[in-house]
Amino acid sequence: MSVTLPTHAELLAMVGPARAKWAHAPRPVPEPVGPGEESVWDYPRPPLVRQGNEHLRVQHHALIVADTTSPVWVCETAGAPVPYLAPESLRAELVPTDYVTLCEWKGAAVHYDLVTPAGRVVAAAYSYPDPLDDLGRGFGAIAGRFAFYPAKLACFVNDERVQPQPGGYYGGWVTARIKGPIKGAPGTGAW
Repeated sequence: MSVTLPTHAELLAMVGPARAKWAHAPRPVPEPVGPGEESVWDYPRPPLVRQGNEHLRVQHHALIVADTTSPVWVCETAGAPVPYLAPESLRAELVPTDYVTLCEWKGAAVHYDLVTPAGRVVAAAYSYPDPLDDLGRGFGAIAGRFAFYPAKLACFVNDERVQPQPGGYYGGWVTARIKGPIKGAPGTGAW
């Protein structure tokens, strides 16, 4: 399946209003942060891209879907960090769908179904085939990499099973060291 994505110029016209209004968004009182912890309110917007070296594993029941020690993380104000895994880390089949979402910073994301012998997991992952990088934030580093939804698959950072970011829309991975409040739950849409 091939999806036609908007051009960068079209994307920038679409996401411009969302970028402009974010500076005026309300901000809740952040949770206290202890040693070894990170607050999602310390992440920048536009997001930060950073290389990781944690061991990440994605599973569907006993099937290892992906495994890596070189994720690329995207960390954005109010959101749980999202790891992007290189195609070489995949051990299962992902099939592109015609479901596309937009991020005001990264552009157009294509969603993928996971196909396993036990069945299909709809919209289990997404990827930015040609991310925006008009702001020079390094989003090119995630081009063609895959992010997985921990609400649909078992996702692990080292040996810790992550929790999904609230609300079901975002692909953030919440670990014990991530402090919020984290956007996604009802009433947090303006964050």
